[in-house]
Amino acid sequence: MSSTPPSHAPEPGLSVWRIPGFTSFWLVRVALTGAYQVLSVAIGWQVYAITGSAFDLGLVGLVQFLPRMALVLVAGSVVDRYERRDVVAVSMALQALAAGVLVAASQGWGLRPERTLILGLSALVGACRAFDTPGMQAMLPALVPKRSLARAIALAASATQTASIVAPALGGLLYALGPGFGYGLALVADLLGVGLLLSLPRVRASGRARITLDSMLEGVRYIRAHRVVLGAISLDLFAVLLGGATALLPVYARDILHIGPWGLGMLRACPAVGALLTAAWMARHPVERHAGRLMFSAVAVFGAATIVFGLSRWMTLSMLALAVLGGSDVISVVIRGALVQLQTPDALRGRVNAVNSLFIGASNQLGEFESGFTAAWFGTVPAVVLGGLGTLAVVVLWRRMFPALARYDGLA
Repeated sequence: MSSTPPSHAPEPGLSVWRIPGFTSFWLVRVALTGAYQVLSVAIGWQVYAITGSAFDLGLVGLVQFLPRMALVLVAGSVVDRYERRDVVAVSMALQALAAGVLVAASQGWGLRPERTLILGLSALVGACRAFDTPGMQAMLPALVPKRSLARAIALAASATQTASIVAPALGGLLYALGPGFGYGLALVADLLGVGLLLSLPRVRASGRARITLDSMLEGVRYIRAHRVVLGAISLDLFAVLLGGATALLPVYARDILHIGPWGLGMLRACPAVGALLTAAWMARHPVERHAGRLMFSAVAVFGAATIVFGLSRWMTLSMLALAVLGGSDVISVVIRGALVQLQTPDALRGRVNAVNSLFIGASNQLGEFESGFTAAWFGTVPAVVLGGLGTLAVVVLWRRMFPALARYDGLA
């Protein structure tokens, strides 16, 4: 099937919703993100309950990131070679399997919820994310016309944030009833996502590249040759790598703010509240001018909000700082996503988005490991504050290294 976007799709306002298949795509994003967020809350709390180690919280992020790094070239080529819908469906089915095993272990059905088992299943989830993230990103330009892409990306971001608001809070509440309830919710969400995916049209890349070493490296070569794309992707990598503090939220919830597992879910939801409100605004008012300058400003606000959260001992201020952090992050996400999609040929979208998703994974999962390591070494609060300062330093450095990105204008 051709991946050429439908020319008849409407443009004004939020009429992106009338594009065939977009609503199902949006709901898949909700299910995929929701399942992952619930797993993150449950795994983080259970690992910390078993070991009491901030380092092990960071280790969860590391074991999720390493498979993504190992599979990035293969995943991108698979997404560009096969039906993108089916690639994502298989990935979500495997994540449902991981959630099912965790349910069985938590209920004592032939398994025990040991540290090794949880880390091993976290690695499987990381491997699945190597395929579903670029697959979902590469599907979107085939569903909407180019002129509506910025709005569609903002709405897709709102799907992610909607799930990130509801799922962590619900996951924390269900975990209070027992770990198996949280893992069971992730299982159901993944299975629903698979069903929704199968209702979407098949989307295969226009090039259908063969899976060879030279072909797998094409995405890397493309990014290296385009400084604006390289700058946008790497800015997110290093800024969030240093500034991410979400891995330490269980420590803040239990030992600093003293709010328990339900409070942990609330903290995890706060960045998504800010992000959802911002994404909804950007869907109605897409960035038209000064996109590069706005992206740098948003990352700077992200770093400042991280510092405020790290120093806060008041739950209301902590929640507000996390909401500002999430809102600033989604501005960067939407601008980077639209920029990468608009600058990349369809035949290369799987491979370029695979590298992009690796950078995102590095900034999140590897950032969680960095946070856990520095917290074990320096203490939780100093680790978060130093991370926020590091993000501000990255903004200054990247403006000098990638002046073309700072001057990048519209996304039309």
